[in-house]
Amino acid sequence: MKPTAVLAGLALALSATVALAEGLPDLGGRAVTVVTENAYPPLQFINGDGQAVGWEYDAMAEIAKRLNMTVTYENTSWDAMIPAVSGGQYDIGMTGITIRDDRKEQVDFSDPYMRSEMVMMVRGDEARFTDAASFAANDDLLMAAQPGTTPFYVGVYEVLDGNEANPRIKMFETFGAGVEALRAGDVDLVLTDGTSGNGYVAASDGGLKIVGEKLGAEDFGFIFPKDSDLVAPVNAAIAAMKADGTMSALDKKWFLDFKMGQ
Repeated sequence: MKPTAVLAGLALALSATVALAEGLPDLGGRAVTVVTENAYPPLQFINGDGQAVGWEYDAMAEIAKRLNMTVTYENTSWDAMIPAVSGGQYDIGMTGITIRDDRKEQVDFSDPYMRSEMVMMVRGDEARFTDAASFAANDDLLMAAQPGTTPFYVGVYEVLDGNEANPRIKMFETFGAGVEALRAGDVDLVLTDGTSGNGYVAASDGGLKIVGEKLGAEDFGFIFPKDSDLVAPVNAAIAAMKADGTMSALDKKWFLDFKMGQ
């Protein structure tokens, strides 16, 4: 037998032992394809060394170890992700996806693995507005958003006038592109969950800041094709990781200790 085959066998045996020890389902080394965007730090992004890293990668690696499954990663854009997972092209999707009833019509969600609150991120020298009301009152101010995302809908219905075609909302293909437009002065506001927003601010050396009150809470979950048999095992692993402190350790690593750009 080749050495690589021996090592692979040992890895599967170890994973099976972990699953058994925790009372979790053992998926027997099942191959699972996970799709992500790599555009939402610190959940998932490409670091300075060209490596795909982040909170969700660490969490998924731990889930895979505990359930004895083998993960392969693919990439796609945000607007293509839910339809692709819904159509069975991928087994799991991860990119800070807010659990919403309308999305449940297309995909199944895991239990929440993270709760975050929406915040208003602006340039560090912004003085024209300090909250949602003063932003909405100034017709010269523009907001960046990705179509179909929670920040888009919060911007439309909680900040502006409920018109989804409002020209004050400038669309960008990725979250990072919207942030770059904010830095460049092409837009004046980016709405984001507090975890990502605080990471950007901490790494901006005063170039960005958070203003106003939080605009509500959202729960993030992994997505699956409807009726996927992976939902229950992944939920069991999430519950075990919450119970033993693994989730809290990941939060500390990526949201407290981590400085983006390193």
